[in-house]
Amino acid sequence: MSTGSGIEIPSRLPLLLTHEGVVLPGSTVRLSVDTPRNMHLVRHRLLKGTSLKSTIIGVIPNTRDPEHDGEELPTFHRIGTAGIAVQVVGSNWPKPHYTLLITGLCRLRVVGLLKERPFVFAEVEQLDKLEQYTSTAAEGITAEDGELGELSQNFYQAAVQLLGMLDMSVPVVAKFRRLLDSLPRETLPDVVASMIRTSNMEKLQVLDAVNLEERFKAVLPMLTRQIEGLKLLQKSRKMSPNNEKRVLSVRKGGVFPGRQFNLEDEEEDEDGDDTVALEKKIHGAKMPEAALRVCLKELKRLKKMPQSMPEYALTRNYLDLMVELPWSKSTKDCLDIRAARALLDNDHYAMAKLKRRVLEYLAVRQLKTSLKGPILCFVGPPGVGKTSVGRSIARTLGREFHRIALGGVCDQSDIRGHRRTYVGSMPGRIINGLKMVAINNPVFLLDEVDKLGKSLQGDPAAALLEVLDPEQNHSFTDHYLNVAFDLSQVLFIATANTTATIPPALLDRMEVLQVPGYTQEEKVEIAHRHLIPNQLEQHGLTPQQLHIPQDTTQDIITRYTREAGVRALERKIGSICRAVAVKIAEGRRNATLEGLSPEEQQGDKAAPPDLPIVIDHLALKDILGPPLFEMEVSERLTLPGVALGLAWTPLGGEIMFVEASRMEGEGQLTLTGQLGDVMKESAHLAISWLRANAKKYHLINMVGGPDPLEGTDIHLHFPAGAVTKDGPSAGVTIVTCLASLFSGRLVRSDVAMTGEITLRGLVLPVGGIKDKVLAAHRAGVKCVILPKRNEKDLEELPENVQADLDFVTASTLEEVLNAAFDGGFPGSTCERPQLPSKL
Repeated sequence: MSTGSGIEIPSRLPLLLTHEGVVLPGSTVRLSVDTPRNMHLVRHRLLKGTSLKSTIIGVIPNTRDPEHDGEELPTFHRIGTAGIAVQVVGSNWPKPHYTLLITGLCRLRVVGLLKERPFVFAEVEQLDKLEQYTSTAAEGITAEDGELGELSQNFYQAAVQLLGMLDMSVPVVAKFRRLLDSLPRETLPDVVASMIRTSNMEKLQVLDAVNLEERFKAVLPMLTRQIEGLKLLQKSRKMSPNNEKRVLSVRKGGVFPGRQFNLEDEEEDEDGDDTVALEKKIHGAKMPEAALRVCLKELKRLKKMPQSMPEYALTRNYLDLMVELPWSKSTKDCLDIRAARALLDNDHYAMAKLKRRVLEYLAVRQLKTSLKGPILCFVGPPGVGKTSVGRSIARTLGREFHRIALGGVCDQSDIRGHRRTYVGSMPGRIINGLKMVAINNPVFLLDEVDKLGKSLQGDPAAALLEVLDPEQNHSFTDHYLNVAFDLSQVLFIATANTTATIPPALLDRMEVLQVPGYTQEEKVEIAHRHLIPNQLEQHGLTPQQLHIPQDTTQDIITRYTREAGVRALERKIGSICRAVAVKIAEGRRNATLEGLSPEEQQGDKAAPPDLPIVIDHLALKDILGPPLFEMEVSERLTLPGVALGLAWTPLGGEIMFVEASRMEGEGQLTLTGQLGDVMKESAHLAISWLRANAKKYHLINMVGGPDPLEGTDIHLHFPAGAVTKDGPSAGVTIVTCLASLFSGRLVRSDVAMTGEITLRGLVLPVGGIKDKVLAAHRAGVKCVILPKRNEKDLEELPENVQADLDFVTASTLEEVLNAAFDGGFPGSTCERPQLPSKL
């Protein structure tokens, strides 16, 4: 099919089925290609073709959603445009696709389909001349052509009138003027319809107007509508001088493909110009004077700034944040002490110290309403309820609760925010949390504050100093805001497993409240008050279907879990619930088979279980397997050279065996079990003290000599060698273990001990007494040896633990040895020499 321009359009063309828009002859449009058929067309036709004809394709409007472009060929318009692919650009984000720059050449009609896969290939018929869109000669319609000539003249005059209303200094408008003078009149409807703002449906009507007269009649009302819109905008500019810049921007972006203007859109933009409303919000936010001055200054810059500048969006986001922050919004505290006590008791069992501290805060708030929020730090092993207590405190006070997880945070900008000079800057977690809760006196839970990291981006623990300092947080300055915000009314609660990894400067700003582990009795009570009802609800069971006696709960605690908290206990209860749910589900299925024939019921012979299902010791073993922990204390203290110590870990207290053996050698001491420097020093202190007092306590070596180390090698071992051990609390245990080895006597199997020693034989106090004693109580120990100066720590123990255990407080190693061995230790009863008085 040849044309007067010399370009030949093939009678068979591949078809690009597009859903994005309508390509009119004479226009240049960008189209996105992402459907399978169109992708194949680009790969096999456009990218591999080398001739001009290979880049000519038929662009057909698709009337079906491309997402359904499957095996079935979608319905498409029979009239389209022959276009030439000027540019092909590929991309893989957000999904693989191509972007085509296509210039429309002429109209075509699809005569018949030749193939549908891998892309549509069809026989086409050309409907209008190609040279009329490429010729620069003014051959075409004249005034003598009757009605068509009159339509053409009116259309040309309207186009000239539109150009007269636009700014000719804009390059696109100047190009439109040149096209208007150089192109034949019959091409104007297609060119103008592609440049002014029209809908796809209107462009489809223009495409279907094969007759030139119908085409003029279809486009002329659109052109008239555009002119009337510009007249209205000019009238509004005269009425409101502030709109002059915006009208000018309309002129600049109004009449070229892809950036056409619309009168309705412009009216929406005019209504959406809410700088006045933003100014009202700023004044109504009741922010401090310094923050108000900054906001007004930024608002003044915003009004002078073109919306196309990147800084416009940054400034607008900053002002929106300043308006949304709760500068003066707060909630009223619920100061009913009795109701608060009842709520805390209902939510949590035990934890008397934490509850007392919250009630003290409420009582003082009743007397003085301007009390600053305290900075509390709950320190304890995992699973004891530190986070849930913080949530209960917020409910008690009637405040909003917000949790900030700090585990693994290693960038100080997470706390203090980024400066607004950076791309993608945002406020820190503190300010962002205040924006979310929308009040200035919430309860903030800073979870896992002991697990903050440190990197090249700064130290977040140091950034928390200003947040958690009661004397400074009334003027906390976030880098993004760059103005002070009052955090003094926020109740900060931090949680940690240990204070060892918290920097001293940060720890000094917080009120530390120890949250030790639970006793067995407390765990039983917690299980039946909270854990079992919660697990029954989560698994769709009722107390009429499942019953767990207290004896069974006690067995789960002692034989299947060994922890300070109750997380493992809750998981074991969940395992029981799941096993019972299987039994009940099978029983229901069998009940539905009762009306069926015996053949249909075959394989479903299990009888429905009798309800409620009671979990006894046998059922517990079937569900949870063999017990994980046994009472091994008495079994392992059957030989000399073994003693039982108590250790503190971030997970709670633990019992720790110390074993020693000796063999012929050269007096060397071997230590195993991944010990730290402090415990190694304790071992050397113990050896030195025993050698110095060997004669007094009748300690001999293997050949009967007075020096225990002469011709003897000592091996001291702490089992569980994969666990690193260190700390100043194993001295008395090592002394007792070695004394048992050298004397050949057994240490009492029901005694555990803790304490550090000196070279003179004194017993020094240690920490973590409550956790250690609770570990001894869990292990079935009956007697605990403690330093004399730790006697005051026994007041924190529950009454039932104090009743079950015997406590021996010792100030010297002589008293420790006397309590650790049945009948005392040889030589411990020797009287000390009496010094005569010199008075």
